[in-house]
Amino acid sequence: MNRRTETVSARYRWAVASRVAAAALGGYALTSAATVALALLWPIPKAQAVLAATMLSFTLYTVAVLWAFATPSATRAWGGMLAGTAALAGVAWLLGAGGAA
Repeated sequence: MNRRTETVSARYRWAVASRVAAAALGGYALTSAATVALALLWPIPKAQAVLAATMLSFTLYTVAVLWAFATPSATRAWGGMLAGTAALAGVAWLLGAGGAA
């Protein structure tokens, strides 16, 4: 091994692992919250709204994964995923049965 490989190893690998986790787990949570919110928002029959939101979710997940690796830091990737998920889950809660109570 050369010197450059040794200096990049641990910290860099943890940063990449954190981004992979943010992309996979955070992207899934963000996408599922967005799918529920969109299905509740669209003024079309429920079955069609769920189908359309689910179809759009594949694109949303791809964008979330790309953004997790394009953002400058893993902390920002996690923060963006968590903030977006919380906001969309809140919208879905307000639009669903939770907001009626």
